[in-house]
Amino acid sequence: MRKHWLPHLLGLATPVASLAGLWLGGWWMGLTLLMLLAVYPLLDTVLGIDDETDPLQEGRPYNVILHLHGILVPLTVGALLWRISFDGLTSFTALGILSVGLSSGASGIVSAHELGHRKPRSGSWWLARLSLFSVLYLHFTTEHNHTHHKHWAKKIDPTSSPLGRSVYRHFITTVPLQVRGAYRARPVDTRRSLMLEFMFLVALYAVNPEWLLAFVGQAFIAVFLLEFVNFLQHHGLSRKDGERAGAQHAWESRHRLSRWTLLELPLHPSHHMKSSTPYHQLRTHDEAPQLPYGYYVMFLLALVPPVFNRVLKNRF
Repeated sequence: MRKHWLPHLLGLATPVASLAGLWLGGWWMGLTLLMLLAVYPLLDTVLGIDDETDPLQEGRPYNVILHLHGILVPLTVGALLWRISFDGLTSFTALGILSVGLSSGASGIVSAHELGHRKPRSGSWWLARLSLFSVLYLHFTTEHNHTHHKHWAKKIDPTSSPLGRSVYRHFITTVPLQVRGAYRARPVDTRRSLMLEFMFLVALYAVNPEWLLAFVGQAFIAVFLLEFVNFLQHHGLSRKDGERAGAQHAWESRHRLSRWTLLELPLHPSHHMKSSTPYHQLRTHDEAPQLPYGYYVMFLLALVPPVFNRVLKNRF
């Protein structure tokens, strides 16, 4: 019998590589950077696409993998601060900050997104909160669940990007709008979250200013990666007020490595059809527009907006 969950273990290589690099020190601290920006884009292209899904499969191993991702987030960030304690801020630890930021985004926020759709106040939900706190983005669950899932692919949705907008402009535009959206949806919770994050940053500075810089640095990279995903998933797709949402309003990618390592995040149309569906039960939708490459390649393309726009326009 095929073990459908086995390839999803590959996603854990991202935080494990970050932990190993921080332990070994030196150039090894750039290991995750090499993996995600060079090796994975190549593998994502070579391995091609997989149309197969199996919504009836056993969920326990997938649940274990998901929670391991969440647990590894604060451990990886903690390991970064540990390394900074010994080495300080150097060119090598800068590689560590970049690597941990990529890990916090590709492994941490992706798992927090999934866990954030679980029952509020459950253990899984609190693990999502811990992962988001590790990247200073506690308001994400509120904004995502109460604003994005209501208005996705509409102009009013700050996470949906219009055709032609660059990922850089999207980043500086969407972050403050999402904070405002979260505050409007849950003002008390959002105010508490922002205050908690601020107090934590003050405490970090009091203990070690270099810890503060490292923590904020990895959080910035992680949030940029998250907002790239938001930027990509509905880019150029729009629906009018009153128009019924459908799979045609979200981009889908069936590239194997992206699916395996990002908790089926590329099957985004299926997630919007029913947000409570666990990631291992998501389906493909033939009516959904298909990305030409997997998420890792699309990220590199997005860093060069003219190339990204040219590639994606061919898909309309």
